Amino acid sequence: MSVHDELTTMQRCLDDLSRSLGRLEQQLGSGGLDVRRVRTDCEHLRDSVALLRAAASTPAAQRRPELVTISDTPYDNSLWVDTDDEGLGARDRRAP
Repeated sequence: MSVHDELTTMQRCLDDLSRSLGRLEQQLGSGGLDVRRVRTDCEHLRDSVALLRAAASTPAAQRRPELVTISDTPYDNSLWVDTDDEGLGARDRRAP
């Protein structure tokens, strides 16, 4: 199946879940914490599917993260003045 077909299937399943929740709410009442939690989870899943659908419609070239080139030249030593070595403390003191 294509991504679009899979997302459509997911949406259909969420619609079925929402209808089932509606029937359960009629039988159990909508005031219960468990029913509200499942309803909220269903809405979160619906939002997530919408985000997936938007991401799938974006061309792959636009989804690639921008690469940042890091120079091989050494850093300026003045950047490290008055710094602590992680886990060892300051340079002029003993480690704990």
